[in-house]
Amino acid sequence: MPNLRIDNRPVEVPPGATLLDAARRLGIEIPALCFLEGCTPSTSCMVCVVKVRNGGAAGDGRLVPSCAARAEDGMQVESETPEVHEARRAALELLLSDHPGDCIALCQSACPAHLNIPLMLRQTAGGDLAAAAETARAALVLPATLGRICTAPCEKVCRRGPHDAPLGIRLLHRRAGDSRLASGAAPLPPRQPATGKRVAIIGAGPTGLAAAWRLLQEGCGCTLFDDHEKPGGMLRYGVPESRLPREVLDAETGLVAGLGAEFRTGVRIGRDLPLAVIQREFDAVLIATGAAKESEPPALGLGAASHGTEVDHRTHLTSVAGIFSAAGMVAHHQMAVRAVAGGAAAAGCILQFLVGKPVTAPHLSLTTRMGRLDAEETAQLAGDASPEGRLTPSQGEAGGYTAEEARRESLRCMHCDCRKATECKLRHYAAVCDASPSRHRGTRRRFEQDRSHPDIMYEPGKCIACGQCVQIAQRAGEPLGLAFQGRGFGVRVAAPLGGSMADGLRTAAAECVAACPTGALAFKRS
Repeated sequence: MPNLRIDNRPVEVPPGATLLDAARRLGIEIPALCFLEGCTPSTSCMVCVVKVRNGGAAGDGRLVPSCAARAEDGMQVESETPEVHEARRAALELLLSDHPGDCIALCQSACPAHLNIPLMLRQTAGGDLAAAAETARAALVLPATLGRICTAPCEKVCRRGPHDAPLGIRLLHRRAGDSRLASGAAPLPPRQPATGKRVAIIGAGPTGLAAAWRLLQEGCGCTLFDDHEKPGGMLRYGVPESRLPREVLDAETGLVAGLGAEFRTGVRIGRDLPLAVIQREFDAVLIATGAAKESEPPALGLGAASHGTEVDHRTHLTSVAGIFSAAGMVAHHQMAVRAVAGGAAAAGCILQFLVGKPVTAPHLSLTTRMGRLDAEETAQLAGDASPEGRLTPSQGEAGGYTAEEARRESLRCMHCDCRKATECKLRHYAAVCDASPSRHRGTRRRFEQDRSHPDIMYEPGKCIACGQCVQIAQRAGEPLGLAFQGRGFGVRVAAPLGGSMADGLRTAAAECVAACPTGALAFKRS
């Protein structure tokens, strides 16, 4: 039984065990992309490297892939040194540099509120407007309202645009929101148990409403103060009713009230109620008013950014303890979606403050970008999408899409997002190891998509040649199976003898998808 030390911790393993086995026995997590239990290691990713010092003698150290290196008696292994970390990061950055795929669809990235647009469109295309509405509301808070006034930055980057015309995303989340409101049974999201913490939100416009929506779900009490008679801010008092019917705005602000928000309208803080009183009664304060004009006096005794108040716009912290600011996030109703995003982000920072954690800026998930696609690549991406052009609502812009029109328009989506974005090991370990997708940016390999299988698709550009699918197919007794073809950077997995993916994976497709570490193999419908 080999006895060795990993990070100066002793461990005994059975004969034939690998260094990865030994590390896992100690509870040490070593990143591993190309390793799968029961398969022969391919050592293709080199992300699982560790440093071995036989007997600890200086100068004999070497980096080895832990998934394949056998544990030997007396080994001294280092898994968490700067040199090891840098080697793993370098391996990941090389893989990312040759990875033609968007982790997150461009439309979702462009949405300031990060609405999961591809998911909403899949739900709409499947006829489940109720689910689409909840997806939209989770991010936008006011999907029916914004569906009438948003400037739709998501549509400007839609990959369908160069092919013919971008999807009508704004009208689609409007349809979802409207349908849920019309049903009279728009459900409220669950709330965590009450924390006993209370937050005062000064301003009941889109910023304040979005902040309250998130805080309430986390068990905080919220009181929104506003000097107008009704909530909504510029949505109510700056947008013509012909464009935004007040019953729609009332219904959506009513959901925030239904979740537990208290509205104290007709109250101006600093005039009718001193800020000092608010500070004493609440655990935190969020200033969620619109942008102050240069001619106006400093707001609330603090001042707006233009009056010299110190505000960290990443954390929303002001120079006054316990007071946060998302004021000035939006100066006009056309950017209301940015106000919603700012309110939600500020709420996240307040939640950190309320539990005594350091207040940090919202975390942005690592994502890769393909860049511009040519006509041939775009045509491949559009392979399973509806060939219809963009639908014009039969009821006109004011009436919006019908449920059937929304379904048809959603079917135009090319689903350029990665189907395994939340499960991709490459993305996960790149974030863990702080790898940069752009460190070795050069000419990317061409985007390809093999849709010959009825249930799954294969994107060879994402393949890291781990060979797991090849071994799984062989183990499953596939008559044809899969094999490596080509050499060097051109190697790819394919069915031999000119067969299709459908020929190669008759029974083992789902198992291969589950094992694929990068999303090169994924289900068409996720």
